Amino acid sequence: MAKSTSVYVCSSCGAQSRQFFGRCSSCGSWNTLVEQAAPAAADTRRRRPVAAAAAEGALAPAPRRSQPIAAVGERPLQRLASGYGELDRVLGGGLVPGSLVLLGGDPGIGKSTLLLQSARAMAGRASVLYVSAEESAQQVKLRWRRLAQVEQPAGDAAGVASGGEGAGDAHLAVRMGDFQLLAETDLELVLQELEALRPAVAIIDSIQALHDAELASAPGSVAQVRECAAALARIAKRQDTALLLVGHVTKEGMLAGPKVLEHLVDAVLTFEGDRFASHRLLRAVKNRFGATHELGVFEMRDRGLAEVSNPSELFLGGSEPSSGTATIVACEGTRPLVVELQALVSTTSYASPRRSATGIAVNRLHQILAVLEKHLGLPLSRFDCYLAVAGGLEVEEPAADLGVAAAVVASYRDLTLPPGTVLVGELGLGGQLRPVGQLELRLQEAARLGFTRAVVPKGSGLAKAAAGLGLELLEAGTVAAALVAALGVNPAADRD
Repeated sequence: MAKSTSVYVCSSCGAQSRQFFGRCSSCGSWNTLVEQAAPAAADTRRRRPVAAAAAEGALAPAPRRSQPIAAVGERPLQRLASGYGELDRVLGGGLVPGSLVLLGGDPGIGKSTLLLQSARAMAGRASVLYVSAEESAQQVKLRWRRLAQVEQPAGDAAGVASGGEGAGDAHLAVRMGDFQLLAETDLELVLQELEALRPAVAIIDSIQALHDAELASAPGSVAQVRECAAALARIAKRQDTALLLVGHVTKEGMLAGPKVLEHLVDAVLTFEGDRFASHRLLRAVKNRFGATHELGVFEMRDRGLAEVSNPSELFLGGSEPSSGTATIVACEGTRPLVVELQALVSTTSYASPRRSATGIAVNRLHQILAVLEKHLGLPLSRFDCYLAVAGGLEVEEPAADLGVAAAVVASYRDLTLPPGTVLVGELGLGGQLRPVGQLELRLQEAARLGFTRAVVPKGSGLAKAAAGLGLELLEAGTVAAALVAALGVNPAADRD
């Protein structure tokens, strides 16, 4: 009886080892080696080089398959609109035929809802195949009916209950257009369906639920995910089918499966959001056909996801000004967002003051507090400081530094910034204000929302443009001058 062998495969990078180790020797990850059955031994017979075989007269030289790059014909890129402008923005203008897009996100965030709504919008213009590997066909149909807001006649309810086709199903089929649904987990059957239908768009929900019968490992393992994705990629490239894959995430928020999966696809999108909030953010981590810094904003409603055409209103607070608040204009790619920052500075009751930040890196907050204490003489080391971004948005760019500093100082001095004021600028360690990119775009967004004053770094050269927008431009070279211009008082003066 042949002895069964097994290998240990790293779930992070896909490296194989004959022996179990606590740490992967390839990527250095801990506790990622999973035991799997060893594949069948491959044919190890060595082939003679083509040049040597030709010299012996065994066979003729192989024909050339390469060609000069100038002789390669160009084909115009025809993108397919997904039905949602926010999704098209993140993709770079729409779906590219033959491309692979991997969409990841936390469970219940709305990945399947987004793709099902997009499939419904595209079904009227192109053929769409939706492969549900996690839900039955009846479950997908019920969810589609809810999202489509189709009124269900009384006779249709009985037809659905009995499993038959009713009048409502016929009306549903008309509304669905060229939309095909397949509830299957077998990779071979999915490939056969793709070959038979040759759809323009195919959605796989999800790639971790598919399995290849030729592999002994369980569905969702490294080998299964890698081989299933590679097989789907080959057929998608061959017949120019835009393929959308839904991927699971780990408890750390990273896409599950081997890293080779992210290298295999053309675009990697992440769907983010707080389960206590209604808005969802769509970002591109990788995109071979567009930029990776665009942002799409959706709102989860009872009828599914809705696009947010003006996200700045979503991240602004109330109309009543209060102490410790400041407004900034952050840029996510080419989209400016007006965001409200809230700060609270209070006397500490501990030996070491507390520092807490939501939406901004806490190390960035520490750095700004140190600059304010050094160059303005504010004893912030004896105070607790809490900072939050309204709406739950994550602001990573340094252009928010001046707004953070203004919010902290306003809370410390118990002051209120004048209404209609926005602050944009990067704070240097020497207390100087550094210029930021896309400043004119930020000012246009602020003027569109009714702001009248903007505090920016000196030397922007946008005085005439700001005057044309109806904005009073206040330029400053240091953080002290900027805070005097914004607050109207000297923040370095002694506190009453």
